[in-house]
Amino acid sequence: MPKLSRDGIDIYYEVHGSGPPLLLTHGYSSTGEMWQGQVEALSKGHRLVLWDMRGHGRSDYPDDPAAYSEAATVADMAALLDEVGASSAIVGGLSLGGYMSLAFYRAHPERVRALLIIDTGPGFKKDEAREAWNKRANETGDRFEREGLAVLKAASRERSEVSHRDALGLARAARGMLTQRDARVIESLPDIKVPSLVVVGADDTPFLAASDYMAAKIPGAVKVVIPAAGHAVNIDQPRAFIDAVLPFLGSLDGKATPKAAS
Repeated sequence: MPKLSRDGIDIYYEVHGSGPPLLLTHGYSSTGEMWQGQVEALSKGHRLVLWDMRGHGRSDYPDDPAAYSEAATVADMAALLDEVGASSAIVGGLSLGGYMSLAFYRAHPERVRALLIIDTGPGFKKDEAREAWNKRANETGDRFEREGLAVLKAASRERSEVSHRDALGLARAARGMLTQRDARVIESLPDIKVPSLVVVGADDTPFLAASDYMAAKIPGAVKVVIPAAGHAVNIDQPRAFIDAVLPFLGSLDGKATPKAAS
């Protein structure tokens, strides 16, 4: 399978189908495998690009903690689009993958045709909230160092069944990629000028308010709440997820009009 080499770090990716490019990014401690249930539907009309973030899955696990950051992840995403010959793409992801998609838009708005933001938080405006989040992220890193990959056995569905090679990579990713440094992403939401779909599971309690906030702040954003779904909404309710996403994707080509749900 193909890998992209960036400064000696190999990034795993795969491409399915043909058509307008669609780059999807997984959540923290998951991998691109979390989208396997959607490959058939999404690749029928799009060139679907899936990948594993550094420190995850089939990508490399660099030893240097400085190799893990929001900026490095955004640069990986840009390099992936270059690799597949896409000047722009529909960009989306779940949880950390959704946050990185927002960060990618902030850095490269000209390369984003639309945004697909799933079970995601856009960061924090208040230092206290950010510090509390970062404390939990660092504790997650400590736990992976202490207990190894066994931590994943009790994790949510998009993480408990995936394969990683090194828990230390996940620990470094927690400290360098999951933690946040500032409010630049959340403050950039009103500046987004592309069609945006916000999807959240009705039972994903920690992310319901964040989804409401993004839908309110991103101009013209459409929000869909999927019943009987938690944080891994595409795995918990795969049919309902596709039923929400395909009309949005079709609307970008004038094939359909997305409908908001609550």
